[in-house]
Amino acid sequence: MKRVIVACGSGVATSQTVASKVQKILNENRIKANVEAVDIKSLDQYIPQSDVYIAITKGSKDYNIPTLNGIAFLTGMGMEEETNQLISLLT
Repeated sequence: MKRVIVACGSGVATSQTVASKVQKILNENRIKANVEAVDIKSLDQYIPQSDVYIAITKGSKDYNIPTLNGIAFLTGMGMEEETNQLISLLT
């Protein structure tokens, strides 16, 4: 099963909100994937087992997996483009 990781500063509020929204989008599109919210400090341990990273904050590190804009899922601005890219990456 594919794995999507969503990270914010604490891994509690913003990333949970985005992860819930992303999971709902994937379910509606019948895409099986686990979506997990984590804090940015523990991101390094989750990235190697993940297929897509949704970033809430812009970090200084560049990861070797597709990275999407989490703010788009949070605000709705640009969400369609990010959603299409996510679906494309997971199918």
